[in-house]
Amino acid sequence: MILRAPAKLNLCLYLGPRRDDGLHELCSLTQALTLSDRLLVADAEADEVRCPGVEGPNLAATTLAGLRERGWSRPPLRVEIEKRIPVAAGLGGGSADAAAVLRLARDEVAGLEALAAELGADVPAQLDPGLALVRGAGERVEALAPPAEYAVVLIPSPDGLLTADVYAEADRLGLGRSSAELDERAERLRAAAASPLDHAELLVNDLQEAALSLRPEIGDALAALGAAGAARALVTGSGPTAFGLFADVALADRAAASLPPRYANAVVTAPATYR
Repeated sequence: MILRAPAKLNLCLYLGPRRDDGLHELCSLTQALTLSDRLLVADAEADEVRCPGVEGPNLAATTLAGLRERGWSRPPLRVEIEKRIPVAAGLGGGSADAAAVLRLARDEVAGLEALAAELGADVPAQLDPGLALVRGAGERVEALAPPAEYAVVLIPSPDGLLTADVYAEADRLGLGRSSAELDERAERLRAAAASPLDHAELLVNDLQEAALSLRPEIGDALAALGAAGAARALVTGSGPTAFGLFADVALADRAAASLPPRYANAVVTAPATYR
């Protein structure tokens, strides 16, 4: 079985107060992208998750173990992940892989949404990838209709950023908004989600200042995307990936080709719905 695990783009991310559990309240529009990891799933003698070229703990392996703890009785599986989504890039690659494994157990294990929230803030929205309004610390997901056409140019960084470091820097800088402001933004975003490019003023990432503080060179990538004609250029998630929005794929292709040589790793992608 071959599964696709799509990257997610934070079209906007509003940061709210820190909660008693240490997490922050959020309000974000997230969009699944055609850029995706590829997971090959096969029967095995024992559960195994492999991700060649990526060292350290693997969230997909944690997910599989979590399903077993909840009584999932499907025979042992080998999951091999072909990484196409940059690691620690603010694109939710590890969360996408975890959500793809969770989908294997849909209708077979109760409480998948709760397990998704335990695994990480980006996992719940990627259970049913598409366009979503995300609240809470990522656990409240409101699926939205697919948006009007647009395309995306991503500029990944060769070095990732740890999400925890970016949030800590945001706290140090005193970034964030009130719960009331998050509620007001959510209402406006529901109305704007159908055509994000027509509401560029709402496309803001409150974590961007923190990401730039830790990695100032992200600013050069944002400037390059703006010079290439992006309708909006932002950092996605906790960074360090910069992205630019364009009206269609043709414009995005031309923009990517016009970027300085240092950004030869730019990726052209587009919104996708896997529901």
